[in-house]
Amino acid sequence: MKIESFEGIIISETNYSESSKILNVLTDKYGQIGIMSKGCRNIKSKLRGVSRKLIYGTFNVYYKPNGLSTLISIDVINSFSKTLMDLEKISYASYVLDLTYQVLKQNDSQELFELLKNVLIQIENGLNPLVLTNILEIKLLDYLGITPNIDSCSHCGSPKQIVTLSSEHGGYICKNCYQNEPLVSEKTIKMIRMYYYVDISSITKLEVSKEVTKEINQFLDDYYERFTGLYLKSKDFIKKINQLPTKQ
Repeated sequence: MKIESFEGIIISETNYSESSKILNVLTDKYGQIGIMSKGCRNIKSKLRGVSRKLIYGTFNVYYKPNGLSTLISIDVINSFSKTLMDLEKISYASYVLDLTYQVLKQNDSQELFELLKNVLIQIENGLNPLVLTNILEIKLLDYLGITPNIDSCSHCGSPKQIVTLSSEHGGYICKNCYQNEPLVSEKTIKMIRMYYYVDISSITKLEVSKEVTKEINQFLDDYYERFTGLYLKSKDFIKKINQLPTKQ
């Protein structure tokens, strides 16, 4: 095995034997790979603090193309310390890790590394984690092959007079095709398209009203449930914490 270095994010970890872990790492070079972190659970191990979910860094490994690579060291780029200290942030970060992991099972595109990295950095920077998560969710639908129609009417294909957004019908609905679907605001119709096309790394602020955020999140929740078949406990946990009373 040769020594390789590449950027990566630990998206999951599994204990192995009495002292080691297998790290599931999304990399910028090889997509998703498994890395053995030998002895990292020992108190004195230099790998102990970095062999955990949500570490982003440069991985130095004995690389094995068709099996488990072996970790030498990690030069940490971002440990997401602010995210780890905030219940809301870590809940959304855990969900986007879990969601990305599920998408990788169907599409191991190298583009997913940049998407995940940028969302995690922006959550760490203090931008709205729900809006960032929704932006990632709509972008990931591309990699699942089930992108909603947000350029034209899902029925007739007309780009004009769009009046609502329907998960049941797969996206936009125009005035002529509208029947009795629930209506959303005009701003929601515009914003979900912006979510799809925006470069996450270029976002410096997110000013989205509660109404628009609620409508887009509801659409994406329904769409994922209807078309993806994915069930993630981390998503359920987010729903539970969002129901908690806010501090006065």
